[in-house]
Amino acid sequence: MNSQINSYKKHIVYTFLLLISTLNVLFAQASKKIDWKKDLEVYKVSLEQKHINLYHSVTKEEFLEEWNSIYNNLNSLSDAEIILKLMRLTRRVQDGHTSVSLRNMSTHRYPFEVEYISNKWHIVKISKEHKSVLNSSLIAIDDVPIKEVSTKVSKVAQFVENKYSQVVRTGSYMNISEVLHALNITNKKQEATFTFIDASNKKTKITLNALEADASNFVHQTIGVPEITKPNNPKFPYLWFAPIKNTQAIYIHFESYPPFTAMQNFGETVVNYISQHQIKNVIIDMRNNGGGDLYVGTILAYALNLADSVDWENGVFVLTSNKTFSAGTSNTALFQQLLNAKVVGQPTGSNPTGYQDMDEFTLPNSKLIITYSKRKFNLSNTVTQGIQPDVQLNYNWNDYREGKDNILQWVIKQLK
Repeated sequence: MNSQINSYKKHIVYTFLLLISTLNVLFAQASKKIDWKKDLEVYKVSLEQKHINLYHSVTKEEFLEEWNSIYNNLNSLSDAEIILKLMRLTRRVQDGHTSVSLRNMSTHRYPFEVEYISNKWHIVKISKEHKSVLNSSLIAIDDVPIKEVSTKVSKVAQFVENKYSQVVRTGSYMNISEVLHALNITNKKQEATFTFIDASNKKTKITLNALEADASNFVHQTIGVPEITKPNNPKFPYLWFAPIKNTQAIYIHFESYPPFTAMQNFGETVVNYISQHQIKNVIIDMRNNGGGDLYVGTILAYALNLADSVDWENGVFVLTSNKTFSAGTSNTALFQQLLNAKVVGQPTGSNPTGYQDMDEFTLPNSKLIITYSKRKFNLSNTVTQGIQPDVQLNYNWNDYREGKDNILQWVIKQLK
């Protein structure tokens, strides 16, 4: 009996010690701080070594002064505050490929997306349970006016190269809960109240919770024209072409880049179609092209140049927007030169002459990803804020909310 009691006591003691040990480990992990000093040193040294010309727009003295201010005050800053300060510092480099990426961070997004159209932040995508506010405009977050919200967010939004991409990136960061809370816009980390106003000036307040992953139960506003029908099951949803009804034209939807050989095959298919149907006009839609391999894009230009039926004097159009970025901008500039294309739409979100070709490194402790530019491309004779269209057109919200693509409609009218 005594031996059983002693055995039981030993088991209790062992279990207690194991529990204490486990709790110590857990508390040690919870209280473990990121070695930001090491990360900041790696950030500075790596950017100076890897970027083709880190100080092309900000002086070394200015950059290091701000870097030192962060480094010397680390003990008084939270992790979120440090990340925000790094984001502001990185923005001073002033090229859209040098940025602090939050890809490795555990971030949450409120279930909506906004577009800045006709001087308002409109809801173009939202969770189905709140579909009643689709197409409304966002006017406040936790009672902070949207102008103040956008101003604060615009100063830390990343992948910004000019004033056009700044607006786009501001919108894409406006639903990240950690960013909003760190900027003292929201009161809670993952919950906020959003105020919307519809076309009849009716205001609606909705409290939303931020989500860790993208949900699939969304409704969103899409735009198009009746003359163009997307083919069923295209090989690439981001690269396809279709005839434009009642014209001698084709529409090429070019949103992203396939592998090199796939673009060769695509170009061959397009040229065969052009030749068989004696197509005279080509519209290449680059409005949502965020970048990729610009050399793959030149394969399309090479293929199109083989089509003799095209009106090479006045028959090629490229559509651009503030979302046209990186290789999308570079290819637009090349299409102007190689295809004699007329650019229609909004100025591009990146510059044709500037620092591009993005690579990255990871900070060892925080795991923040830092991107940087490896090359400089000169695709225009003068340095401009984006490619300025030959015909500048903006989205019209009255058309947009009804699903009408007024920019594409304008081009098609020129063909008839």
